[in-house]
Amino acid sequence: MITRSRQVALALTALLTAGAACQARDHEPPKPPAPAPPAAVEGAFTLVASGDVLPHDSIIERARFDAGGTGYDFRPMLAGARPLVSRADLALCHMETIYGADGDYSGYPLFKSPPEVSKALAATGYDGCSTASNHSVDAGADGIRRTLDALDRAGVRHAGTARTEAEAGIATVLRAGRAQVAHLAYTLHTNGHPLPADQPWAVGLIDEARIVEDARAARKAGADVVVVSLHWGTEWQDEPDQDQLTLARSLTAARTGDRPDIDLILGTHAHVPQAYEKVNGTWVVYGMGDQIAGEMVNDQGVRDPRGNQSAVGRFTFAPPDRAGERWKVTKAEFVPQLFDVDAGRVVDLNRAIDEGADLRAVRDRIRDVVLSRGAAEDGLVMGK
Repeated sequence: MITRSRQVALALTALLTAGAACQARDHEPPKPPAPAPPAAVEGAFTLVASGDVLPHDSIIERARFDAGGTGYDFRPMLAGARPLVSRADLALCHMETIYGADGDYSGYPLFKSPPEVSKALAATGYDGCSTASNHSVDAGADGIRRTLDALDRAGVRHAGTARTEAEAGIATVLRAGRAQVAHLAYTLHTNGHPLPADQPWAVGLIDEARIVEDARAARKAGADVVVVSLHWGTEWQDEPDQDQLTLARSLTAARTGDRPDIDLILGTHAHVPQAYEKVNGTWVVYGMGDQIAGEMVNDQGVRDPRGNQSAVGRFTFAPPDRAGERWKVTKAEFVPQLFDVDAGRVVDLNRAIDEGADLRAVRDRIRDVVLSRGAAEDGLVMGK
């Protein structure tokens, strides 16, 4: 760790005579008391959301190394994210892969991750994860069951895949302060692999009408805030594609009375950070990038460091003045992160730069992409 020395400059002033000093003090108006720091809005909560957890073979090997050769320990990988995640009132991840069992683990193209990932997510401070992705059926119904069972054991809630039809029909609701937050999750496709036989409900697939229907049902059941995770977009494309833009406009326009049906959209899948944008008064994160992934090769077959960059979203929600009105986002932030594939660690870029790391160009590239659709004008800032 690099500690920057701090120098204190001492300003020397000429001394006034005692009489002149007293005269000046006699004529100075009394100084007003320093204002108290602004109080937090009562009932407000912060929500943190991060990108794809995608354990390639190299990530699995690193977890085994970090466990001392026995078992798998993913906690050190995520330690750099813990200060940000654990301080949130509600923290959501995206668990892109399913879990294997009894040493049968693999990376790309058919992922089966060690279930110890779930313990690391819990230890980092995540409360829930979206699980609908193009890899949701890499190991069929058994993979879905193993994944959700492991998340349950770790105390991490989940949305987007289901073991039973009844489970698929119930929204995941999490408590954040005094707010009830519904988390819904859907994926664009499953890489051409069919859903488990006789289980069309096993994975939430993107369908505009269904998403709106689910959001309205969650609200009717008592959700104060509805968050929708979407595994969508075009891989390796910094800009959101036309399908993303169109769906974002439609979903954010859906209303019941004067109240939007959806309060926040969180995007994953593209492997690279994409823009944040306020659409119809609702924040949309088109893509948060990969939080954990091995060395990434893009669609041109070229090693692409963007695949190990991400922008974590942090949103502060405040309660309405009157019951039944919308909880409003009073502060919108993003925090740039990097996964160091050599060290096998998540790196908070702002913190690393403050400590002297030469990563400013990476941080600034993420910032420029995130702000590329005018989010700064709507109040989005880079947080720490």
